Amino acid sequence: MASEPDPDRLRDLETRLQKVKGQTPPPQTNTVKGFSQGEVAWRMVIELATGIVLGSGIGYGLDVLFGTLPILLIVFSLLGFAAGIRTMLGTARELGKTTTAPAAKDEGS
Repeated sequence: MASEPDPDRLRDLETRLQKVKGQTPPPQTNTVKGFSQGEVAWRMVIELATGIVLGSGIGYGLDVLFGTLPILLIVFSLLGFAAGIRTMLGTARELGKTTTAPAAKDEGS
């Protein structure tokens, strides 16, 4: 156990730290941190399919309840499709904001 630190080792550490600080940061990707493009794509597909399935289920249930089998099934299937598209666009907008925000901060500095 030495009471005094080795000055040569400290200088070597300082030069290595300066070298690391001077490096450029890794390039930004187009996806959110922690998500790959495949994960984002599957999320959007699941959102669309969920909207269609829920709309069809609600339409079928109401058709059985009221006895108007094909009408409400078609209407609610289309409404579920529209809801799925709207949810996908909201997700894309949210992901677009989070990926462009760090890039805008880097360009402004």
